[in-house]
Amino acid sequence: MPGSARFPITLLTGFLGSGKTTILRRVLGATAEPGVAVIINEFGEVGLDHHLVRHVGESVTLVGNGCLCCARREDLVRVLRELLELHDGGKLQLTHVILETTGLADPAPILFTVINDPLLQHRCRISRVLVTVDTVHGELQLERHPEARKQLAVADHVILTKTDLNPHTEGLVQRIRELNPAARVHRDLDTPALRDLLLDRNDDKVWRALLEMNEAVPEFTGGSAHGANTESLSLVLDSPMDWNVFAVWLTMLLHAHGQEVLRVKGILDVGDGAVLINGVQHVIHPPEHLPEWPTQDRRSRIVFIVRGLEHERLLRSLETFQARFGSS
Repeated sequence: MPGSARFPITLLTGFLGSGKTTILRRVLGATAEPGVAVIINEFGEVGLDHHLVRHVGESVTLVGNGCLCCARREDLVRVLRELLELHDGGKLQLTHVILETTGLADPAPILFTVINDPLLQHRCRISRVLVTVDTVHGELQLERHPEARKQLAVADHVILTKTDLNPHTEGLVQRIRELNPAARVHRDLDTPALRDLLLDRNDDKVWRALLEMNEAVPEFTGGSAHGANTESLSLVLDSPMDWNVFAVWLTMLLHAHGQEVLRVKGILDVGDGAVLINGVQHVIHPPEHLPEWPTQDRRSRIVFIVRGLEHERLLRSLETFQARFGSS
């Protein structure tokens, strides 16, 4: 089934109390969104978030008594398959699925569940990952909680919340961009803009932030000075790549260091077009081939977000690869 025919899934995640459910209530409560199904996971016996959202009239299913990233992945598969069965049977005209995780969830296993299930991988696609960051407590949470850093690492878009309580966000935004330079950061969005972002209607493709990277040399940001041992490597490469060789290299890297590579994201010049790559730890999305380059600048751009991995070793490996196999 072609990618355009698969149902898009927006993964909405963010640390505890960062405003995920508030955003859902604003978007789904403002206008009717027929065909939008919402899956909410709340840790604990009673899913309070479920009771807050269900009144908006959408199809809301609770995956309860556990976190999606560990104990309840089987339930996630079951719920998504049930939604597809309802759609196929004519009982639900499904157009989009929003999946809200708990505030302590590691999104990587959730993405793995969707991408690797034999049925879901052909019927669904991860449209984008939205991460809410609390501007009041965000810097401290990123410093102290590995869950917050993992969530930020997989973000395509970051939504700053509670800016009315703390309008001075320059330091937080800098930290976010250090940890994930490929993510777009948003603040003070009105409800229509939030709706378009949540439902993938703003034509803001996840690779646009990559095209804004103009560094001609490798650059590392972040690091153990922040106490997180998490850093990002942004690369802009002038020479085209041999796609097959690069795919083998990336597979070997993730096989050996998947737990340390929190995120890899890139748009690659493979000689006869552009290929988008998107991976979270061991999980690699199917590569997407663009029919044409979106800009005149055809240089490859890759972002690695790593934790506890010697960046010099990774960089040497990339440089050796580029020197030997850079030309198609």
